[in-house]
Amino acid sequence: MDASYLVPTIDISDPDPAMLAALDRACRDHGFFLLSGHGLDALIDQTWQRARDFFAAPREQKVAVMRDADNPLGYFDRELTKRRRDNKEVFDFVDPVSERSATHNRWPDERDELVGFHAAMVEFYDAFSDLAMQTTALVHSALGLDLSDIGDHRGERENSSVRLNHYPLGDPVPELECDSLPDLGETALGHHTDPGVLTLLLQDDTGGLQARSVDGTWVDIEPRPGTIVVNLADAMQVWTNDRYRAAVHRVVPMTRTDRWSIPYFLNPPRTAVVEPIPALGEPKYESFSWRAYMQARTDDNFADLGADDTQITDYLLPVT
Repeated sequence: MDASYLVPTIDISDPDPAMLAALDRACRDHGFFLLSGHGLDALIDQTWQRARDFFAAPREQKVAVMRDADNPLGYFDRELTKRRRDNKEVFDFVDPVSERSATHNRWPDERDELVGFHAAMVEFYDAFSDLAMQTTALVHSALGLDLSDIGDHRGERENSSVRLNHYPLGDPVPELECDSLPDLGETALGHHTDPGVLTLLLQDDTGGLQARSVDGTWVDIEPRPGTIVVNLADAMQVWTNDRYRAAVHRVVPMTRTDRWSIPYFLNPPRTAVVEPIPALGEPKYESFSWRAYMQARTDDNFADLGADDTQITDYLLPVT
């Protein structure tokens, strides 16, 4: 089947009824679509360069802002998905201008090639926060909801985050540090769903991102110039009462070249209670605290807790 049918491109500057119908179809099947018409090409080019500069920096410059058990932000090269280690290194930060930023964000020393890194990340966060809100409204439109239905079922920039990803050909962890770590997984990034509302993703032209369709087959999310990848996340699946699917996705191993990607994770407010939108029928999920859910997912990613990671299926109500 034509890839453009499976993963449609939506012009966010002028979405027509046919595009909304294609978006609806994709969100019911695998939860992925592409955005064009965003007008952010120059900003995206700048952000790519800054991301590559960070990962090319000396290791001591990166580990100086290493994540720990108490703070999930900063640099990390041994994250777990489904209790297996991912073949990547990352840098995470939250809203750079929020009150939380001063105590949680860890910024690298801006020497040499990293001069201007922080300012570039602020500019990116501002633009993608606005785009994420527009995209959420687009999804609500495809679902046929109006403002009175939506209520508090929205994301919030102050509780969202950005991640810079680098998938190298070899293990990102130095050999001498690998003995005590879980083995690398069979994929560069194990299959999973994102916990929040939706994700705006920049991917380079390497390829390797795949989504699992409702029939269990894997669909390639092929790089297309000028587009931003969107995937739905757990809160959106609960909000839509299973009408739309949180995208199950993975990244296959890199065999020829490194891969870079940059996701913006739009999350619900920190104090939100996640539950289905009343207009969408009898709820299939019990209400749960976003703060507790996100903490559980964060803990699962940092260390192997000896059990499968937390999922929205844990909150499904019994079928009567």
